[in-house]
Amino acid sequence: MAAARSALSPADVPRPGLRERKKTKTREAIRAAAYGLIRQQGYAATTVEQIAERAEVSPSTVLRYFPTKEDIVLTDEYDPVMAAELAARPAGEPWSASLRHVLRKALDLGAGEEAELTRLRTRLLAEVPAVRSRMLENMSATGRVLARAIAERTGLDPAGLEVRIVAMSLVGGLMEVSRYWAEHDHEENLAELVDRTLDALENGLPALRESHPENQREDHRGCHLEGCPEGPRKD
Repeated sequence: MAAARSALSPADVPRPGLRERKKTKTREAIRAAAYGLIRQQGYAATTVEQIAERAEVSPSTVLRYFPTKEDIVLTDEYDPVMAAELAARPAGEPWSASLRHVLRKALDLGAGEEAELTRLRTRLLAEVPAVRSRMLENMSATGRVLARAIAERTGLDPAGLEVRIVAMSLVGGLMEVSRYWAEHDHEENLAELVDRTLDALENGLPALRESHPENQREDHRGCHLEGCPEGPRKD
């Protein structure tokens, strides 16, 4: 089966109009101003007014693009791209393979950012309670986008319990990947951490998979050898 065209193919992406390009330029200026100030003086000391001044826009413009300061750190353009990429995967492809493909695409997009900027974003998520709290709020929107993509591939109801559980488990897992990566000084390979996350969501905890059946066999053998039909021996 031939793979569908990537949703990220340049031929598939229409050139935005002048108005949209201006909006994108303003968003990027606000983000650049915010990150520059945060690097210099820290997150808590950086205000919306300072960000607006450096970006050469009004504070109301900043808040029109980003309702809170935390959103400047957290907002990206990946959700619709990931959903489109997922929808473009071959219909017969296993779900886990589709997810791995899409998340690798997202990591490739993130790798296009300045590496130090990516580390700064994850460090703020790990260290600043307000950023983490806002991320939890935003996860609902990301989960809905993913749930719709899952529903389109599977024919299931996007509002159904199972679809919602899968979608929110995934976005929650990815949030924990970011925190874990930052808490461990960004020393581990991010793509490998994402693969481990998908393994855990798909197969459960390795310790439980490996030890539980063996424990059952050991208990059975012990009872058989000692002859304990009446239950465990009490000393």
